[in-house]
Amino acid sequence: MIEYLPQVKEHRHADHDIDPVFLNRWSPRSYKSDPIPDEVLFSLFEAARWAPSASNEQPWRFIVARTQEDKERFYPFIADGNRIWCEKAPVLVLIASQTIGSRGSHNRAHAFDAGTAWGYLALEATRKGLSTHAMGGFDPEKAREVLGIPEDIEAHAVIAIGYQGEKEALSEAMQEREKPSSRRELSETVFEGVFAKK
Repeated sequence: MIEYLPQVKEHRHADHDIDPVFLNRWSPRSYKSDPIPDEVLFSLFEAARWAPSASNEQPWRFIVARTQEDKERFYPFIADGNRIWCEKAPVLVLIASQTIGSRGSHNRAHAFDAGTAWGYLALEATRKGLSTHAMGGFDPEKAREVLGIPEDIEAHAVIAIGYQGEKEALSEAMQEREKPSSRRELSETVFEGVFAKK
């Protein structure tokens, strides 16, 4: 059984009984450059593989950069504010999804399903002692051009994966943000019967 990490205990508290893996998963910015063994890295994609999807379409696609050459291909389409910390991560992954389903029509659930796969990947990473940080701060069109992504694939996020580093390795401003964030109360997001505007 996974236990709550010390830094998580300080900043996060669940109101109902859940597995600690859900609170232990957060998005740090400090990473060690230590490589991730193949068997560990690909276990994350194995977890994502088993995510549910509409009509079992499995629309998610992952483009992995773990050599220096491949990571440098990613850097130009990542926002500067993210590049300053994510370049140290040993693995960068672009998550995208197939927008057209097997019947030839638009798959309305493609992004929803890709998000579920990302969640599975992130939780398995936490189980394996890894950290993940998904970034929306990137240029999807530049990514499409650089990585040769077809028009029927939509890019959603760039994910940094690695072993968490010391927060002192970050700038002073980023060190202040290097802690697990809290969440809204359930009463703000769960409504009985009809939508309730707060």
